[in-house]
Amino acid sequence: MESKPHTARALVGRLRGAAAACDGAAVAAAVSDIRLASKDDTDIRAPLADAGAVPLLAAQLSGAAGVDAAAALLNISISAREQVASSPGILDALTAALRTAAAHHAAATVHSLLCSEPHRAAVGARRPLLAALVALLRDSPSTRATKDALKALFGVALYPPNRATLVSLGAVQALFALVVADGRGGIVEDATAVVAQVAGCAESLEAFRWVSGVRILLDLVEPGGAATPRARENAAAALLNLVVAGGERAVAEVIAVGGAEETVRELAEDSAASPRGKAKAEALLRALEGAAVRRREHRLADFLNGLVQSDPYISSPASASTHG
Repeated sequence: MESKPHTARALVGRLRGAAAACDGAAVAAAVSDIRLASKDDTDIRAPLADAGAVPLLAAQLSGAAGVDAAAALLNISISAREQVASSPGILDALTAALRTAAAHHAAATVHSLLCSEPHRAAVGARRPLLAALVALLRDSPSTRATKDALKALFGVALYPPNRATLVSLGAVQALFALVVADGRGGIVEDATAVVAQVAGCAESLEAFRWVSGVRILLDLVEPGGAATPRARENAAAALLNLVVAGGERAVAEVIAVGGAEETVRELAEDSAASPRGKAKAEALLRALEGAAVRRREHRLADFLNGLVQSDPYISSPASASTHG
């Protein structure tokens, strides 16, 4: 019985030979066979990477065999993530593939790489790659491509320094466009999950303001406002992260929306809500109520200061001590 490494070397050797001969039909056939092998046999994925399949497949991503090449890379990345991630030029090749018919497989491969925390900084440093993922949200060829792009962006946003980059690339606008206009529950869930992560940077507040993001999220937090309980939880998490990252300015933005505190309180007290959703709402409610208390204290202090300054019969402690 053939060993896995032997079979892998044979498959990769066929692709290498076809590519060297510039035989398009033979290249397509070899790539297709590698895709099928990596799909049906999980044990051959690492041997394929060891045999040098990754750079050969990456070189085909923008060609006629691009879809099969991207699918094969995705399969291999699941079992040999480090070998795919360390292949020279792989991120540039995936960036180019995100603009082709292979976009959904390319986005899924990026997501696969991002499952390993050390890769999140490297991916986040590739601004063109992030821009291509955001562009997929605006003009996606399929629901599958949209979902794969959202999963990849979620992985990107798990690394805090990447969030400001996503904001600067227009991710907030693209994400809220999906939340508002897309009726597919799964898409809205995934989009709000990314929104919740991106909200965790100070730069997001201004972007949220431009798209009325706080009001949209509060609408989702309202009972019946979101298509799914998970989308409602994500909206509450987004508001909480926005407040934590944005401080008093963000709190003021939330409170400025009429009925915000009551909306959040309803989720916090909803017996049917998940523990995660309730916990996010409770933490957000504490932040909003604390800010309200501070505002009342400031108003009282301003009122008393005004009395002191306007009424000559109210003396300061220093001036009062001069009277005998």
